[in-house]
Amino acid sequence: MRGRGNARSSQALAVSWCPATWHPRLDMGRLLRPRSSTSHRNLPHLFLFVLFVGPFSCLASYSRATELLYSLNEGLPAGVLIGSLAEDLRLLPGAAGRRDAQSQLPERTGAEWNPPLSFSLASRGLSGQYVTLDNRSGELHTSAQEIDREALCLEGGGGSAWGGSVSISSSPSSDSCLLLLDVLVLPQEYFRFVKVKIAIRDINDNAPQFPVSQILVWVPENAPVNTRLAIEHPAVDPDVGINGVQTYRLLDYHGMFTLDVEENENGERTPYLIVMGALDRETQDQYVSIIIAEDGGSPPLLGSATLTIGISDINDNCPLFTDSQINVTVYGNATVGTPIAAVQAVDRDLGTNAQITYSYSQKVPQASKDLFHLDENTGVIKLFSKIGGNVLQSHKLTILANGPGCIPAVITALVSIIKVIFRPPEIVPRYIANEIDGVVYLKELEPINTPIAFFTIRDPEGKYKVNCYLDGEGPFRLSPYKPYNNEYLLETTKPMDYELQQFYEIAVVAWNSEGFHVKRVIKVQLLDDNDNAPIFLQPLIELTIEENNTPNAFLTKLYATDADSGERGQVSYFLGPDAPSYFSLDSVTGILTVSTQLDREEKEKYRYTVRAVDCGKPPRESVATVALTVLDKNDNSPRFINKDFSFFVPENFPGYGEIGVISVTDADAGRNGWVALSVVNQSDIFVIDTGKGMLRAKVSLDREQQSSYTLWVEAVDGGEPALSSTAKITILLLDINDNPPLVLFPQSNMSYLLVLPSTLPGSPVTEVYAVDKDTGMNAVIAYSIIGRRGPRPESFRIDPKTGNITLEEALMQTDYGLHRLLVKVSDHGYPEPLHSTVMVNLFVNDTVSNESYIESLLRKEPEINIEEKEPQISIEPTHRKVESVSCMPTLVALSVISLGSITLVTGMGIYICLRKGKKHPREDENLEVQIPLKGKIDFHMQERKPMDISNI
Repeated sequence: MRGRGNARSSQALAVSWCPATWHPRLDMGRLLRPRSSTSHRNLPHLFLFVLFVGPFSCLASYSRATELLYSLNEGLPAGVLIGSLAEDLRLLPGAAGRRDAQSQLPERTGAEWNPPLSFSLASRGLSGQYVTLDNRSGELHTSAQEIDREALCLEGGGGSAWGGSVSISSSPSSDSCLLLLDVLVLPQEYFRFVKVKIAIRDINDNAPQFPVSQILVWVPENAPVNTRLAIEHPAVDPDVGINGVQTYRLLDYHGMFTLDVEENENGERTPYLIVMGALDRETQDQYVSIIIAEDGGSPPLLGSATLTIGISDINDNCPLFTDSQINVTVYGNATVGTPIAAVQAVDRDLGTNAQITYSYSQKVPQASKDLFHLDENTGVIKLFSKIGGNVLQSHKLTILANGPGCIPAVITALVSIIKVIFRPPEIVPRYIANEIDGVVYLKELEPINTPIAFFTIRDPEGKYKVNCYLDGEGPFRLSPYKPYNNEYLLETTKPMDYELQQFYEIAVVAWNSEGFHVKRVIKVQLLDDNDNAPIFLQPLIELTIEENNTPNAFLTKLYATDADSGERGQVSYFLGPDAPSYFSLDSVTGILTVSTQLDREEKEKYRYTVRAVDCGKPPRESVATVALTVLDKNDNSPRFINKDFSFFVPENFPGYGEIGVISVTDADAGRNGWVALSVVNQSDIFVIDTGKGMLRAKVSLDREQQSSYTLWVEAVDGGEPALSSTAKITILLLDINDNPPLVLFPQSNMSYLLVLPSTLPGSPVTEVYAVDKDTGMNAVIAYSIIGRRGPRPESFRIDPKTGNITLEEALMQTDYGLHRLLVKVSDHGYPEPLHSTVMVNLFVNDTVSNESYIESLLRKEPEINIEEKEPQISIEPTHRKVESVSCMPTLVALSVISLGSITLVTGMGIYICLRKGKKHPREDENLEVQIPLKGKIDFHMQERKPMDISNI
């Protein structure tokens, strides 16, 4: 692969260097630094300094060192020319500079060095991987190993700048990445040591990438508007400069946030989350969005991560009671430790902000506090001591619910003590189901008649009949358990559904004939089971997206609900097996994206399934169908089925006749695919039907005026902006036989030609020359004599192909006079040939003594019988080849004369003397034999009068 392209910098910098006597003040790094404009301005002065100091500091050494700096893009293929060391070191023939004693340059003979130069790397190292050096020409090319700037200069490169023949170096600037080589120029007598630096330029071949896929940011719910929070884990892009990360954005700002990007002095960009509205954790405790990082390449590359914004709680809510007062009844024989009531307040905050403690108000008498104990954590009031006979029958307990930093909430419990003379009935439970602290736990969907507990109902004194019943709502039944007396079984009456109701509170009530009632409260808590599959809001998800979308474009956010609780209700999202590989679905957020550009012309509709799976054991799932329609953009120009169209049309084609159809298509749809055709040039002659693409001519076309037309037809679609294309149309007119031959010579029927009696047989006399404006067989002309008049007109013959008229027989005394030949000139047109006629007048005589007499003969209407003989068909075109009239008759005549008598010779001499005055015409006659009849001038024509040639 030849050609340097971007591989080589606009100018290679070459600097001579004497390693043994390096001057401490001559900083070659500054000399070769291309980015500093000051360095470029000082280069001439530095070179003059080097040239001046060099001879004095390097007199003892003939070796010379040079530095060359090149630059090229990363990722180039093998064989790209980086630079020519021979050219840049000015070692080629004709290069500037002169050879002196110190340079020790080899002598050149002709165009080459003698002995020849050799280029080689000081040692192989990494050179075999990234570059190749031509030993003879000194050309440096990229090798088969592709150069990856990010791999070469990771973490800023390493080591010494010249640590070996080939090494990698990265300057403190993140934009610099150098490949360093040591090159030797041999043979030894003019040795050179060349240091080559190759700067690797960055291209946008890496997309930004966040170090984590899930980013969590906490924002206090009382954060004021315009609060700025740095987002940790910013995106990383191995590319540098404009190809690095340039900006960030959120896919959904939720109307509450925005993003800003700050750049520090090192050029690192950090995204900041800015609060734009008032937050309330109790209303919404988190926001989920997608954060997108975009670099500055062309086209830009994107990276994304899930950003979860959590709203942290502050103590902005206080405890509240749902009721202001409760009434409690306690029997005088109640057992110590029996819970008589419970109060519960609610604080909407979280954690320590929602901790509630309960206490009695200072207004509560100490006697009431001693009788009833209040649990400060649970709010349960229990009988703390036995109720004596002197205890007040009514107690007012004022209870406070205390929260951190809040005014206590207040509720009043009015406790009434009923003195009992007789012992009330007893209820003794024996639980079958799992029971903890008075709460029975049942699995949902337990079968009907699932037993919960046995209850024994009895009168402690055995005097009274005891009855019982079940109080409360729920699918439960309390029935006697036979054959035992006073035994009752509590069981379910139908399956229970956790998603409908999770908690039941019922009571078994017993009373005796004296009217004493006893209640045993049973709390039933249902345990959730994974009995519900996730449900999509819509079984068919219809989406649209415009084609040529950006990579990783957002399509939609899937949402499925699961009525189960806990992990059983957590839903994950997955693509179905029929989904194309370039669609991706975030399993946590349900965000559906497409990673590549979609082309509607390639595929317009996509239909595949997505799954919602819960975390139950075993897991349950549901399926929905995604129907994606790719909307059209005007990204395709109209396309002609052929680049060039050619039509063959017979001439004299009627106006607005159909010439041909111009077929054009547009891969776009709708208005973008509507195509309008128009004639760009020669629209005054041609018009095109936009709907059918039919090309028509407005006027009749004549091939003889113009044999072909070249048109340009433009097709414009209906998009915004409109796209167009053009096609070349060639119209070739086919000839029809609409022109008869046109006789150019003789010019008039009144013209005549003097023919001398001495003309030899076989000699050409004159010709008939005609042309036909048609082409092909329509222009092939045949000549024939169709009528004769004169003393012996059959003495003349016409060539059917050339029109040459020759003398067939020798003229005699009786042949003197006017010979008139009616010549028919006919073409070979189809279906009917056309023809013209012309009168050829030949006057046989020695001289033209009486022209008026000849003219009178010409004016008389000749009586000529028309012969019906058709001319011989000629297949040669009208362009006749140059022919020389055969000289054989002349040679025969000369032979006869040479063998004749002296008398005949003497007579001929006398005759020639008499005709001496007319020598030029005879010379012209001799010229007729040599000059082609098609272009000759007839010098025997005594009178050439213009006339109209009649057409038959």
